[in-house]
Amino acid sequence: MQSIPCQIQREVDVYVAMSRARELALAVGFTAVDRTRIEIVILELTRNLLVHAGGGTLTLTRLSDPLRGSGLAVTAVDTGPGIADVTLALQDGYSTAHTLGAGLPGVRRLMDEFSIDSTVGVGTCVRAVKWLTPPQRSVRYEY
Repeated sequence: MQSIPCQIQREVDVYVAMSRARELALAVGFTAVDRTRIEIVILELTRNLLVHAGGGTLTLTRLSDPLRGSGLAVTAVDTGPGIADVTLALQDGYSTAHTLGAGLPGVRRLMDEFSIDSTVGVGTCVRAVKWLTPPQRSVRYEY
């Protein structure tokens, strides 16, 4: 697994992280549409790091799994104030920063896997994964 850590402390760091993610997604073989989805996720998570925690680390990891194939994981970690109510933070329209409140719910929708761990006073870790070939959902037809 290839990992690329990106320190997010200033606005310019957002665009550096997006550029690195674009290059890694291209190397993995993602389509233009999926590369754009990944870039949006990077934008949302890095903006959250800056606005809510004053900065943090975004790590991009190239994944290779014998069952799932190739993928890309995006992990955002901060030591900010944490999220008091994660369930509420994942609802569309909820925002503590007077924005549209589409960030975390959008990240969850755009990626194949999503997890968040947050402790008030300690910080937050968000991990989102996009697989080159999305997992097949079992569909059962009954006649």
